[in-house]
Amino acid sequence: MLAAALAGGACAFAQQPDGDGPGSGSSWSLGLGVMSVQKPYAGIDRESKVLPLLRFENEYLEIFGPQIGVKLPSLALGESQRLEFSLVGKYDGSGYKADDALILSGMSRRKGGFWAGAKVEWKNDVADLSAEWLADASGHSKGQQFSLGLERTWHFGRHLMLTPRVAATWQDRKYVDYYFGVRDSEVAPGRPAYAGKSGTGAEVGLRAVYLFDRQHSVFVDAAVSSLPKAAKDSPLVDRSNDNRVLLGYTYRF
Repeated sequence: MLAAALAGGACAFAQQPDGDGPGSGSSWSLGLGVMSVQKPYAGIDRESKVLPLLRFENEYLEIFGPQIGVKLPSLALGESQRLEFSLVGKYDGSGYKADDALILSGMSRRKGGFWAGAKVEWKNDVADLSAEWLADASGHSKGQQFSLGLERTWHFGRHLMLTPRVAATWQDRKYVDYYFGVRDSEVAPGRPAYAGKSGTGAEVGLRAVYLFDRQHSVFVDAAVSSLPKAAKDSPLVDRSNDNRVLLGYTYRF
């Protein structure tokens, strides 16, 4: 969820105008954000934290917080359409500790990890469509994810941009079982053994960016994600979705 929330912040950086145009060299942005996340585990408190926001981009590389993208050659489909390809890596702060909630007492810690994979984006005048595959390179869950996303940005005057989005994410059995399963050694009253299965969840989100000028801007990114059915059925959860909000200020050099 950390990586997903910061992805909204990265897009907020990227949408700011750059008078030099693409391929003109590197760009730096620096900011500060406040992120609030509600995980779906029963009885777990909402978590809020302050995060530094640093972004670097040039013709070959893009870095934002816990994410890195290596740009591959793109493919032009016409004057207003192109396919962009990249190799991606990101840290995902999913998981929990046994003392995060009563229902998790006695459970082994579930760790976040570094995920790596590939992404393709279809840029066009109507909306941007993306597909991303990721695998758990850290080996904690040994899982995989595949996402399809659609978003469009509307400009209101010179200062305000709104970007609604929808996405669907498939998570394999290993991912769901690691974060929502209950092992035989973890069984307790009110917490039976549970083996996760693969499934697909959906997300809706909205990002708003207000540009004071070329350097200064503020943004908010909010999203609600529904869990796959196999995660909803876990005895560890008491809600069918999670949600997050990221509010930030950025300065572009």
